[in-house]
Amino acid sequence: MSAVPFSKFSTPLNALFATIGLLVVATLTTQGLTGQERLVFELLLAAIWLVYVLQLSGTLLSRRHRLSGGMPALVIDLLAVLVPAAAFLFVGSPDRNLYCAIWLLKPLRGSTFFRLLAKVVANESRNLLGVTSVFGIVLFGAALAGYIIERDVQPDKFGSIPQAMWWAVVTLSTTGYGDEIPQSLAGRVLAGLVMMSGIGIFALWAGILATGFYEEVRRQDFVRNWQLVAAVPLFQKLGSAALIEIVRALRPRIVPAGAVICRKGDVGDQMFFIVEGRVTVATPDHPVELGAGNFFGEMALISGEPRSATVSAATEVSLLSLYAVDFQMLSSSSPDIAETIRKTALERRGGPPNE
Repeated sequence: MSAVPFSKFSTPLNALFATIGLLVVATLTTQGLTGQERLVFELLLAAIWLVYVLQLSGTLLSRRHRLSGGMPALVIDLLAVLVPAAAFLFVGSPDRNLYCAIWLLKPLRGSTFFRLLAKVVANESRNLLGVTSVFGIVLFGAALAGYIIERDVQPDKFGSIPQAMWWAVVTLSTTGYGDEIPQSLAGRVLAGLVMMSGIGIFALWAGILATGFYEEVRRQDFVRNWQLVAAVPLFQKLGSAALIEIVRALRPRIVPAGAVICRKGDVGDQMFFIVEGRVTVATPDHPVELGAGNFFGEMALISGEPRSATVSAATEVSLLSLYAVDFQMLSSSSPDIAETIRKTALERRGGPPNE
């Protein structure tokens, strides 16, 4: 096996190796292991490290990786190899095994979540900073009030603002470790107010992030769907307003090779536009193959007749689906689009069957 395929490890496979390695690291910290058992576990760590060396080699040899801007993946691969190697060379046993905890980063190697998170944080930075400022104000105000109210009652715990700050943190976060509890009535009223303020502040943080994630995912979906719709020749002459209506109505779908998309005799509740790939239409005479830019299933959608042919994916195919209910809404809001689909479908009735 060459080194290059190791660079194509999926995220679940990276997570599997990292999980095994971290479990081994945890096991090596337990007491009572014999020398032979410890050796077996260390050899397992060495095997996982060797796999990561091969993956790093594949990453460095892969031209596609360099052209695709995979710098974060390269950095993670380097750390996963170099940090344990440096620990083995310069750190004494048994602590050197702990440095394999750097493998916590491996499942993130192919993850798009953190890029999405970075966009959300950047987009919502002003709102997040505002809530963080409120958190800091309430935190210091709670510590100051706690110091004034409780300093004479509990000088060992509230004898200064920095000491009271710990109580303010655990109370504002509603963690409430219980190691510092106000004894006076005023102090307990203050604690209740601080806890309610903490609930509100964390709810604001969660709401801002949730809204940011929703907006960013919706924005990405819209851009992707726009690109898919614009690739269909039938829609390329439409204006921006019409394309927006189409994007809202069409739903993207990926079908693996060999899968049946629709069967003869089924109720035609949707039509399909081919963006990428090819489909095979099983006609009575001979199979007909349709490629990118074609569409099928339109007559069953328009007339309500059952499907007249079975259509399957000749290759992995990217489709856009237009359901009957969406077609009716589209006909009402944009009759020119619906008329274009109807006209094209009727023109194709004289040609080879396509559904």
